[in-house]
Amino acid sequence: MKAVRTDQELECPGIDAGLRARGVELVTLPDGIPEADLISAVFDADVLLMCYTPVTARVIEAAPKLKGIVKYGVGIDAIDIPAAIRHGIPVVNVPEYAEETVAEGAFTLMIALAKRLPAITAAVSRDGWVWPEQSWLGRDISGATLGLVGCGKIGRSMARMAGQGFRARVLGFDPGLDAATMQAAGIEKVDDLHAMLRACDFVSLHCVLNDRTRGLIGKAELACLKPSAIIVNVSRGALIDEAALVEAIVTGRVGGAGLDVYSVEPLMKSGHPMSALFGRDNVILFPHLTFFTQEAMRRLEEDTLARCFEVLEGRPVTVRSLDSRLRAQTTGVSFR
Repeated sequence: MKAVRTDQELECPGIDAGLRARGVELVTLPDGIPEADLISAVFDADVLLMCYTPVTARVIEAAPKLKGIVKYGVGIDAIDIPAAIRHGIPVVNVPEYAEETVAEGAFTLMIALAKRLPAITAAVSRDGWVWPEQSWLGRDISGATLGLVGCGKIGRSMARMAGQGFRARVLGFDPGLDAATMQAAGIEKVDDLHAMLRACDFVSLHCVLNDRTRGLIGKAELACLKPSAIIVNVSRGALIDEAALVEAIVTGRVGGAGLDVYSVEPLMKSGHPMSALFGRDNVILFPHLTFFTQEAMRRLEEDTLARCFEVLEGRPVTVRSLDSRLRAQTTGVSFR
């Protein structure tokens, strides 16, 4: 049996050791590997594990032995799922390993910017001390209004932290959820995204990326925000029109941003759509690591191995995600 794992920069020693302990030949490949090299590697593979590397129709068609594709993570946008379905190859992700973890990461970005931690710690590192001048004034979460764009499990965890934990008012925009479900999570449902954005001191994005949500926060939406508003994105970079966000930050139209995801990864200090945001004391650029904790990685490795062994042993692969693209599969899967 042979497994190919892309994106070897994301160290997963438990996955690698677990596969090899079962006698699986494991090939690991770097991020950004050319499609032709990936095609060569998967030609005789039984299972393909991927995180960020695109798995195109050409890759799938070039792997006649492939029994399954396992995304060791959540987002499945880089996989050509219709091509996999045509070839009878089940696709599965690991959707539950970091729900609370990522919510904690989003809240960390929000509170760090509210308390002006990047600006103040940079000044103290440079000068040794700062006095309580107006320029260092932070803001409270308590009594503020947080707007959630997407109120799934991560969004609802964020709502609990902000509402029950810090006594913030929490609004939510999610056309897929009813008001009762959101109310039970401490979220006031708002059907008009622009109206919600106008009311917010903080906005946090927690929705999947698809054709409806790509560029959901664009120039018009950013214009609805208060000049003091802070926006947080730990979901998918392409949910935001990044050029519009850069312009809004640079011109002072938006108060700040805490970002963990980008439409082009990795970030680069020059030549990247977001390069202009480096070094700004009202911006935190985190390198897509809000998921990366000891506890979350242990869960990820355990669930990934379980899915791989289902594939390799010819058993139905357990799909826990509610994503309709995965739920459209009819071959080699079981739904939980």
